[in-house]
Amino acid sequence: MVNKSVTIGRRKSAIAVAKCKEGTGKFLINGKTLDEYFGNNLLQKSSAISPLAVTNLKDKFDIELKVKGGGLTGQADAIKLSLARFLLELKPELKPVLKQNEMLKRDPREVERKKSGQPKARKKFQWTKR
Repeated sequence: MVNKSVTIGRRKSAIAVAKCKEGTGKFLINGKTLDEYFGNNLLQKSSAISPLAVTNLKDKFDIELKVKGGGLTGQADAIKLSLARFLLELKPELKPVLKQNEMLKRDPREVERKKSGQPKARKKFQWTKR
């Protein structure tokens, strides 16, 4: 078993750095518990810990995360990727399970830049004939 491991996950402009070690299942995000950090949003909570839930390793590790940038949804997906990478580093035999649940791919979608002469990236100003 690995004593301590550090993995990184990214999504949009959010970055999650996970420090994981064997333990009892403590889960801290920026010094807060999972419930304090995500509040009532069950979708983000379940998304963030889904790699541990899928592999039935929820209570085996103490995980401390530093997350910055983006919104809560991007941060939840960044946490998911960093935990999946940690589990893959720890136990390579979990790769088929994680891959089947699409947890090992980094989502490459980013915000499109705003173009000059337009109010947004794709929105155009209203055209008037006269």
